[in-house]
Amino acid sequence: MNQRILVVDDDKQIVRLVQSYLEQAGYAVLTAYDGAAALRAIRTERPDLVVLDLMLPDQDGWSITRTVRADTSQADLPIIMLTARIEDTDKIVGLELGADDYIAKPFNPHELVARVRAVLRRASGAPAQSRVIELGALRIDLDRHAVTRDNQALDVTPTEFDLLKVLMEYPGHAFTRAELIEKGLGYTYDGLDRGIDSHIKNLRKKIEPDPVNPTYIQTVYGVGYRLDAS
Repeated sequence: MNQRILVVDDDKQIVRLVQSYLEQAGYAVLTAYDGAAALRAIRTERPDLVVLDLMLPDQDGWSITRTVRADTSQADLPIIMLTARIEDTDKIVGLELGADDYIAKPFNPHELVARVRAVLRRASGAPAQSRVIELGALRIDLDRHAVTRDNQALDVTPTEFDLLKVLMEYPGHAFTRAELIEKGLGYTYDGLDRGIDSHIKNLRKKIEPDPVNPTYIQTVYGVGYRLDAS
């Protein structure tokens, strides 16, 4: 069965454009034009990924993302934000709420399809790597695509999982933002994107006993981030 993508935007022309390119790429496409319809489709249709416009008639994409992430039955649903608002603060808010990626309008439809593929690939996990990595109380199961701390399951997004995977595979190694984006997210760092910092902030909230004073993910000033191996 083809993977199903829910496209949410109140601009029907944008929806038709995105639908056309995604269907050409082999995906089945569901559509919604407001937040209520989007949440209804997420609950009933269980899409594999959502392309979500930030500004909708009844509620914004942030509130929809917040609702999805708060529901344990769908908390790991991949979400790509699609919006005409390009301010860094908007992007950071979306990523901190749990969006997996963020694309600004006007966009290249081929890039959108590539981003969808990358996020779905990350969400599907890596079945060939059936192993577990443990560091202190932190445990990541690459086969089950699961993260636990002190044997308690943690709800992480696909993007957060892949970033943590990279860090845990090389404990003690200081990664630049470019390395984390390329190894973990599968696309090239443009030198300006600080969204990686939002993903790290979210990860710290979930895996650290005290996110303000992290013991696992350490900031390496002038470089990027490393996972403390001590």
